[in-house]
Amino acid sequence: MAALAYNLGKREINHYFSVRSAKVLALVAVLLLAVCHLASRRYRGNDSCEYLLSSGRFLGEKVWQPHSCMMHKYKISEAKNCLVDKHIAFIGDSRIRQLFYSFVKIINPQFKEEGNKHENIPFEDKIASVKVDFLWHPEVNGSMKQCIKVWTEDSVAKPHVIVAGAATWSIKIHNGSNEALSQYKMNITSIAPLLEKLAKTSDVYWVLQDPVYEDLLSENRKMITNEKIDAYNEAAVSILNSSTRNSKSNVKMFSVSKLIAQETITESLDGLHLPESSRETSAMILMNVYCNKILKPVDGSCCQPQPPLTLIQKLAACFFTLSIIGYLIFYIIHRNTHRKNKSCTDLESGEEKKNIINPPVSPLEILLQSFCKLGLIMAYFYMCDRANLFMKENKFYTHSTFFIPIIYILVLGVFYNENTKETKVLNREQTDEWKGWMQLVILIYHISGASTFLPVYMHIRVLVAAYLFQTGYGHFSYFWIKGDFGIHRVCQVLFRLNFLVVVLCIVMDRPYQFYYFVPLVTVWFMVIYVTLALWPQIIQKKANGNCFWHFGLLLKLAFLLLCICFLAYSQGAFEKIFSLWPFSKCFELKGNVYEWWFRWRLDRYVVFHGMLFAFIYLALQKRQILSEGKGEPLFSNKVSNFLLFISVVSFLTYSIWASSCKNKAECNELHPSVSVVQILAFILIRNIPGYARSVYSSFFAWFGRISLELFICQYHIWLAADTRGILVLIPGNPMLNIIVSTFIFVCVAHEISQITNDLAQIIIPKDNSSLLKRLACIAAFFCGLLILSSIQDKSRH
Repeated sequence: MAALAYNLGKREINHYFSVRSAKVLALVAVLLLAVCHLASRRYRGNDSCEYLLSSGRFLGEKVWQPHSCMMHKYKISEAKNCLVDKHIAFIGDSRIRQLFYSFVKIINPQFKEEGNKHENIPFEDKIASVKVDFLWHPEVNGSMKQCIKVWTEDSVAKPHVIVAGAATWSIKIHNGSNEALSQYKMNITSIAPLLEKLAKTSDVYWVLQDPVYEDLLSENRKMITNEKIDAYNEAAVSILNSSTRNSKSNVKMFSVSKLIAQETITESLDGLHLPESSRETSAMILMNVYCNKILKPVDGSCCQPQPPLTLIQKLAACFFTLSIIGYLIFYIIHRNTHRKNKSCTDLESGEEKKNIINPPVSPLEILLQSFCKLGLIMAYFYMCDRANLFMKENKFYTHSTFFIPIIYILVLGVFYNENTKETKVLNREQTDEWKGWMQLVILIYHISGASTFLPVYMHIRVLVAAYLFQTGYGHFSYFWIKGDFGIHRVCQVLFRLNFLVVVLCIVMDRPYQFYYFVPLVTVWFMVIYVTLALWPQIIQKKANGNCFWHFGLLLKLAFLLLCICFLAYSQGAFEKIFSLWPFSKCFELKGNVYEWWFRWRLDRYVVFHGMLFAFIYLALQKRQILSEGKGEPLFSNKVSNFLLFISVVSFLTYSIWASSCKNKAECNELHPSVSVVQILAFILIRNIPGYARSVYSSFFAWFGRISLELFICQYHIWLAADTRGILVLIPGNPMLNIIVSTFIFVCVAHEISQITNDLAQIIIPKDNSSLLKRLACIAAFFCGLLILSSIQDKSRH
């Protein structure tokens, strides 16, 4: 009765809300969000530097999140590279001195805070040719003015960056009098034109005063109140912003430190000076403001201009535009023709005859429609992760952001369960389910930033290995049973795996290796194909006649294992192979193939394990050793119970080991050899009980059928900055933002899956002569792409 009610309810939901209507809703949401963000940018401005300098919030205790953009954490080498031959000057009081120290420690962490605090403090790194000075001017007065005036003279070398600010000494010395505030206004008015003049050639920042924690202030500082500080800040902002009559001031207000101080001033030791972590955040913001536009870090979107379109991107935009125009013309012509032929009146009887059979859709129409939809989708990809239209934020990991969504999807997956069509081990529904829940866990892992938590990282590594295990199992099973080594099968698989990635490489201007999982499964598919297709071709039909062929296949697999071991422990040989042209164009990342070697080596045995498992399972199945009937245990009760016990123990043992990992490098070294333990344990737990084989989660299976598209699309339209951050469509409401962006992301992935399937039928025909012509065209396309890529690389250098 409950099953009947569930099926009726599902049918009712599908009647009113289908995948098609979900995609229409997603399209409307994208258009509305794009319009809202465009209006917001026009109204509030398009300069992310202003947001970086003026607004943000803390994620947790110490991670600062600027409004609408991502902040990069600069390493020593990056800071030195950015500031080579640069001079930075800090002018002001003890708070500016603190900021100076924190800034210098980004360049040289060993630099100590020592010496007379009320004097100038120089710093110079002669190797990197970086000079940073602190100039002690605790009040905005004639002394500070004279220092700044010297830099305005043409003959004097000017600092590239000037960071200035002062007020608390004026409040303290003059006991917070109104006369002191009036004098401050006069003095800052006199230096404003000088700062404005300097700002034409240098980056000038005026640091607004941070609040104090009045309860901790000593007696001689009690006159420094937050009310007085606000008055001095208002004076500085109004005077410096009005220093130019007809245009916006070039002197930038560094007001973000006020927001940081409001959250952290209670941790101050004296109520006046900020704790070290807050100063480090302010210094890192300064580094981002100046260096992001120079080094252009991927995860530092603040202050970065939109990257210019490359030649290949322009050609791609033209192609998709022509496809959209072509499809619209085709659609209008086809619709008018269809209207004319829809009904015809019988002049003699006066009755209307209706066409019952719709004309078949032509391949040209499917082609134009697919590229039209793909063009619109790629425009969304570009808007999300290349154009500065939507916002981006840094990831921040907490246990709740990872484990609560995991529990939620687990409940949904268990709720939506159905009977399988067949009860064989790793049947189609079960493998789709397996791919689905693994993909959802990986997505949650990526968006929550859980890679910083080592036990979670190690378990996710097993899920990636399990995907590759399925690659080995699935393709070996197909070739072993079907014996189909034809070119059509190979082209179909390669097209489905690589189509989306190739398009993204063109549109998003990223190398093929950037989407590392697709090169990985592509290479392993070719390894499986070559291993089985080379002489002697051994398939199940041939092996059934003579057991000697089983031994021959095992020799093939042994040779494959030997080759894997050789390449795994011979980095030089591996790099020589994949550094050869044209492989280098596919597998290089940042000028070398190390990343590819690392990714390949991390799961080097698991595809072999998948092939070996498929061989053993199919051999046992052929000899009818397994009981795969509905509701029957896979083996006899005693054997099944024993294997279940061993599997559960193995599964938990691996989890305990992974959870106790202390060093990622050491655990990664062991991972290739031990990951198969948990994979095999899961397969046995899932398949030994007959009732477990007889049901599957339709919820997980649905996602499993589009798992590849989900994995690739997340790079740009769910995550942001090439997976380093999170896409923000709805600012200020993280939960609603995740719901909306996830809904659009899943709809897009599903549509791309359908487009890929439609195009595969047209571009990879079954007729060999037609297929060879298409392959020649594809080869010409890639040759042209390589030539254009080489031209682009030369122009960049």
